Amino acid sequence: MPEPQLTPEVFDRAIVAIALTAGPEHRLVYRNDAFLALFGPRPMGVPIREVFTEPGVDRFFETLDLVRADGTARQVTTPRTVETAEDDPESHRHFVYSCSPVSSRFGPGVLVSAIDTTAEVHSAQRAERLSTDRLHALQRYEALMSAVSQLVWLTRADGTMVELVPGWEELTGYPWRDTMDESWFELIHPQDREGLARRWLDAAGGEPSMFEHGFRVRTVSGEYRHVASRAVPIVRDGRLVEWIGATSDIEDRWRNRLRERLLARAVAVTEAPRPEDAFAAVAGLVVPDLTDACTVFVLSGREYSSQPGEIRGTRIASTARPGLPPLPPLRQQSFLLGPRARRAVAEQAPALLTFPAGHVPPGLVPEESSRWLARARATSLTLLPIVLDGVTVALAAAAGCDDTPPPGRADIELLQDVLQRAQLPLRQSLELQRTRDVALVLQRALLTAPPAVPGAELTARYQPGNRAAEVGGDWYDAFVLPDGSLALTIGDVAGHDLTAATTMGQLRSMLRSIAYNRTHLHTPADALTGLDAAADGLGVAVFATAVHLHLARATGTDGGWLAAWSNAGHPPPLLLPADGAPRFLDTGEADVPLCVAPTEPRHTHRTPVGPGDTLLLYTDGLVEVPGENLATGLARLAASAGQAHGLPLPDLCDRLLAGVPDARDDIALIAFRAAAPEPTAPEPTDA
Repeated sequence: MPEPQLTPEVFDRAIVAIALTAGPEHRLVYRNDAFLALFGPRPMGVPIREVFTEPGVDRFFETLDLVRADGTARQVTTPRTVETAEDDPESHRHFVYSCSPVSSRFGPGVLVSAIDTTAEVHSAQRAERLSTDRLHALQRYEALMSAVSQLVWLTRADGTMVELVPGWEELTGYPWRDTMDESWFELIHPQDREGLARRWLDAAGGEPSMFEHGFRVRTVSGEYRHVASRAVPIVRDGRLVEWIGATSDIEDRWRNRLRERLLARAVAVTEAPRPEDAFAAVAGLVVPDLTDACTVFVLSGREYSSQPGEIRGTRIASTARPGLPPLPPLRQQSFLLGPRARRAVAEQAPALLTFPAGHVPPGLVPEESSRWLARARATSLTLLPIVLDGVTVALAAAAGCDDTPPPGRADIELLQDVLQRAQLPLRQSLELQRTRDVALVLQRALLTAPPAVPGAELTARYQPGNRAAEVGGDWYDAFVLPDGSLALTIGDVAGHDLTAATTMGQLRSMLRSIAYNRTHLHTPADALTGLDAAADGLGVAVFATAVHLHLARATGTDGGWLAAWSNAGHPPPLLLPADGAPRFLDTGEADVPLCVAPTEPRHTHRTPVGPGDTLLLYTDGLVEVPGENLATGLARLAASAGQAHGLPLPDLCDRLLAGVPDARDDIALIAFRAAAPEPTAPEPTDA
């Protein structure tokens, strides 16, 4: 590639005096208007010793020889003097100058720049010092001219680019290209190419304006560094001639500012109201500045497998930059970590994995997340253990998608630092998770398996919601009364905390005692009325809803049952006839919830349950979806139950739970199915 050349005419209108010499004798081949104003007319095309004949210029000639000999720029900041009138020192012109090696159409030479410091020298003669501001201006100008830390380049009007100060190949490992083509753009970060091209077109379009833009360049090491470019259009006689610009490395400055900003945001996530919000905020810290998507998996005590070396994680938060596919909903589903993820957890060290676009190795993330990464064309995944008090409590997975290059070492270090700084919300989440574990143990201990009842089948389910570190007051119960009838209860205490769970246990126990110790002549409404009075009198009153139901065998031999129930503000039971459409046992307006008006009368309702019929009692988590009308959820439940009615009772319950669109609330469910009559053998007939 030919050596880039300087076009000296770019300095025609510069306010600094510029001269250009060529050859070993330093012939003067160019000078601008500011030079003429400072030094007056000087002969062109002759050696510099014939141009400057004033006394005391030997140092200047020596400086020119040294610059040409070793190619090193030099500057002289001691003021030099041009004497214009010997009898009037105030009329003398003073200047400082620098000399830089260049190549032009005249061949190798030296670019001389001189700054008029007459005013400063006159002031210095009076005050014995040089103006600090003027000296700083000189130093800045000299720094630009010598370009010790910048790439200085020219772009001509036809778009060809010239690198005045070499350095591009040292930075990128590729030779300088004189055209901003596709090969040149391959060295620019994929996410910065469009913005760089658009900014350049904006500056060059119409009336040219200053170009300023920051972007990332792939370096010789393969990692990307942030650079900033600035270019000024050179217009002569109303026509754009060229651009002169400089590009500097700003990686350290950019990274320090990003680190300060992200760490400040890490402190702010302590204000998150709920644990899942805190983890979502933690994931959001690094998207999109450091990664395209980030998912956090909680590794709590109850998620660890009993098998040595096996660990389970539960996805609690996900964040992705705009432009990627919608993230899958959080379903509180756990997965078994693969060997590479287990190793990152055990070693408490980040791990970077790269792979072909969309082909995520198995075991890194749940299958649902893996499918999303495939749609997002992920090419890298960085596993980052989140350590608290020496224990790995969570695992963050940061993904690079589309054409995003894998993160560099500095990016991974910053990712780890930012995630680890969010200590307080993570600690709070861990404590709340432990509280939830305790409450879940309590709930599961209270929610015992239904009894075996001749002539009927019972199945119960309890599913905690996907809200991290929260439990609810949902419960079910089933027991046989002294008269042989069956009592079923479904209930829900307001709240999602340990208090709601313990109150649920109290109400469930009191209702059991009240229902069991009364004769069969007392109705379900009587039982709920007694519970209301007891809760109010014992000071455990809290807002709750419930359905209490008695099932007694109907007279006759067809295997039917008679259901009697009372509803205290709860969603209505659903009856699935063996033959016919599902229907809710809705009698109109339900009685008031428990612990609202203990003296308010309650009512008992009755309906037959035929052989093969199924009766479902459930809590509102099965039918309520935020932002959706309750009637829509009830209709969805009836349709799903009707389609699955032919399944065995356990499969029916599992199907209904799996069909909930947003299972963020706890769900309790109990199902009763009357046995179908045994087919009778045909009477023998005479042959």
